[in-house]
Amino acid sequence: MDKLSEQDIEKKLLRYPDWEYFDNAIHAEFEFENFRDCFSAMSRIAFECEALNHHPNWSNVYNVLTISLSTHDADGVTNKDFKLAEAIENIVEPVE
Repeated sequence: MDKLSEQDIEKKLLRYPDWEYFDNAIHAEFEFENFRDCFSAMSRIAFECEALNHHPNWSNVYNVLTISLSTHDADGVTNKDFKLAEAIENIVEPVE
């Protein structure tokens, strides 16, 4: 998997307004109504991570989930990160 250029990353981020690029990764923070809803989203995201064999750096404090994505093998952001970001978006903010 090839590392994306900063220009390619910024272009792709136009589709993901909740995400930002810094420190060689893409980052997002999601706030939920309560801890249960946050943990439920994390559980659903975990299944996507396993399916994609790609795992985020993330943390959770009460109802807030903070996620950072990068591909360690490529030492930066790849299309694999954006594929996972899209899966996360579909879980956190489902399109109706």
